[in-house]
Amino acid sequence: MDSDGTQDAQGTHANPVPRPARPQDAPTVPPRPARPPQQTGSHGFEQQAPRRSAVAEWLDEPRPDTGLGIWRFGYRPPKGAQSPDRLPGITVVGLLIPLVVALLLWSLWRHGGVPYQWALLRLFTPDDWWWAGTTSPKGMQGREAAVVYDGVFFAVLVYGVARLGGWPEVVRHVVGRRPQPARALLAALGGLAALSLVFPDAFGAGWDALPVVDPLFSLIVLITGGYEVFTSQLLTDGLYALITLLVLWPFARVGGWWAYGRELAARRSAAADPTAPPAPDLPRSQWPELRHAGQHQAADVLTAEVAGGRMNDVDCARIERAWADARSGGRLAHFTDTVLREGAAAWTHPSGARDLPHRTAHHDLLDGQVRIGRWAPGERTPRAYHGAGAAVGPKVLGTSLLLVGPPGAGKTRHVIEPVTEALALQALTGRCAVVVVRTTGSAPGPDPAFDVVVRIGDPASVHDLDPYAGAEDPDEAAAFLAEALAGDLDTVSAQSAATALAQLLGPYRSAHGHFPPLPALRDLLEGDRGALAALRDALSGDGHAVMRRELDARMRQTGGAADVGPVLAGRLALLDRPVFAEFFGAGDQIRPFSLRAVAHHPLRVRIDLPERGHEEAARLLTRLVLAQFSTVVRENRPGHFACLVLDDATGTITGESVRRIQRLRSLNAGVVLALRTIADVPEALHGPLLGAVGCRMAFSGVTTWDGSRFAHAWGTEWVETKEVAKHTVFADQPMTRAIHALRKLVTGKAVTTDAVTVKQVERERWSASELAHEVPPGHAVLSLTDVKGEHAPPLLVDLRG
Repeated sequence: MDSDGTQDAQGTHANPVPRPARPQDAPTVPPRPARPPQQTGSHGFEQQAPRRSAVAEWLDEPRPDTGLGIWRFGYRPPKGAQSPDRLPGITVVGLLIPLVVALLLWSLWRHGGVPYQWALLRLFTPDDWWWAGTTSPKGMQGREAAVVYDGVFFAVLVYGVARLGGWPEVVRHVVGRRPQPARALLAALGGLAALSLVFPDAFGAGWDALPVVDPLFSLIVLITGGYEVFTSQLLTDGLYALITLLVLWPFARVGGWWAYGRELAARRSAAADPTAPPAPDLPRSQWPELRHAGQHQAADVLTAEVAGGRMNDVDCARIERAWADARSGGRLAHFTDTVLREGAAAWTHPSGARDLPHRTAHHDLLDGQVRIGRWAPGERTPRAYHGAGAAVGPKVLGTSLLLVGPPGAGKTRHVIEPVTEALALQALTGRCAVVVVRTTGSAPGPDPAFDVVVRIGDPASVHDLDPYAGAEDPDEAAAFLAEALAGDLDTVSAQSAATALAQLLGPYRSAHGHFPPLPALRDLLEGDRGALAALRDALSGDGHAVMRRELDARMRQTGGAADVGPVLAGRLALLDRPVFAEFFGAGDQIRPFSLRAVAHHPLRVRIDLPERGHEEAARLLTRLVLAQFSTVVRENRPGHFACLVLDDATGTITGESVRRIQRLRSLNAGVVLALRTIADVPEALHGPLLGAVGCRMAFSGVTTWDGSRFAHAWGTEWVETKEVAKHTVFADQPMTRAIHALRKLVTGKAVTTDAVTVKQVERERWSASELAHEVPPGHAVLSLTDVKGEHAPPLLVDLRG
């Protein structure tokens, strides 16, 4: 914990992740002067480099681009992994053999030793260019056509040598990886060498020119029909210039001449203009993006805050997000003014918190990742994943995550807790909102780590849960109430339940200005004549004609065989118990909390459900929260990720909730669902649920039946297999048979030969039996998909690593 995963992650150093800059109750950083007191050099950059701090080292740690799900902080590719700058398997012999063969072919071509050498030329040229039965040219056309023919063969020969020998890859590896100006210089030397072969006379060389210039001029002669075109000196010089540019073009690409030229021009302009931003590539702890944009005062203040230990990782991530918003919105002056006034405390979360009271997981807030384990090496695991940390973040949680494993497998300890903690930290940076639903006493997060804690059924709870989520539309409120009350019932359709509820919610709101408390709604659903008559009398005005018609329709259905009211009232009775008497809008001392707030503010919300004796009520409330969440996130502000974490999703998954989960990805939201077994979901929804979520995780101890669902969802892959068959050798010669008999007598084994068969076969990525019996304790199989559609195959994760 002290190193935040940097000591046990492969290839990372032991620098600890920055801790809070000060205790939670400490005063905020005092306002800054308009300019730092130290004397600064040009562009406001301090002459003396600030001393290193833990925050600075954390900021400057490399975070290379890696595969999906790899912990990027300080990642180093494992030994033997194929990296982009590694030379492919090309040997010196492989380079030289195509070159030697090409030189031999060119020599034979020049001496006319290639069989049927002139067949193609005679085939594509007129017969009157040649003497009958020969390849001797009659005139100018034949001579020039032969020259063009030689040039075409030479071009094909060069292309073949380059492709077969892998020369482009070697040149890019040897030259392209070097820093400037060595890269440009080596490419220039290669270009001069190539020009000396094309124009030897210009360099005073005595060798013959390569067939590049002559074929081009001969082709122009054949097209124009004579040599008169070359009387123009401008055309001739232009052709020579064109050939020179074509020869130098590949060397310019390899050497990066254009990019290096722009860099030199930028340096000259920076030297000529003292007010231009500095060109050097500064470390992240020096806030180079701010300096490049001209915000040198703000960069100096933040650099001093980092060096002085007054910033932690939450502060850095929060200010980087504010900078991105200011740059996209054109509010750079406001950004600078706020940083100069408040320093590291700028844009602090409305709660005033700049960190969590306690951390149990390893986080990298710049990338939004939280580490949940280590990718286990194995045959299925790509080399780049071997031993690397396994991490998740909003990019993958935006496709939703499903966890399946028996009790004690580590779903809460190894995944739910770290993910909840990471989302709470991200909320402090203003990037997301998180809602956690748990049963009373389960682990995710202490009370100080949340802004709102709703303990349903606990009289000491400060907050209440608004069953209508602040809705103003009766149809919207009826939709998620119907999902909560009847979503898991086969006898009541969601549409009929929503209609019955809307016929009561609309008239009640029209008459009283608010939706009914749950006990009043229960009376109306049961068809209580007094309650219905009182509501009918409250709608006596002329402005309530539409609502009276809605209520009359509901009253006509009351008591009928198809009336769904009593069924809904029976489910609602689960929440109309004495333990819930002060909740759901019925109490005066508890403040109601609307889930709609998470769509507009970076809130950290925890909802504690009753457990003992109220399991069905807890499941009903979980369905209600999921339905409300998927409705309110439609109002998400841009760049604001919202996530719902369900520590126990048993009885929550319905056909409508699966459809809602599918739509969350496009709304910048996601859910984390934990199940003990897939059997807790109706069988008809097993496939749709696994298809609706982008990330799936099967823990050690799942049953074969659960494993078969994951195996079907993960599909198959093509693998190469080897089959070795031993065949007895039967000799025909007497001497050979005698030797074989003697060998069998000595070794006790018959003489055999191996027949190896290599073939491609299609197999399951993980079979049901492997998931049920070969996943070690403390491990899980995890597949990931991010919001852009990138996939990571199902791989084994060591959750204890």
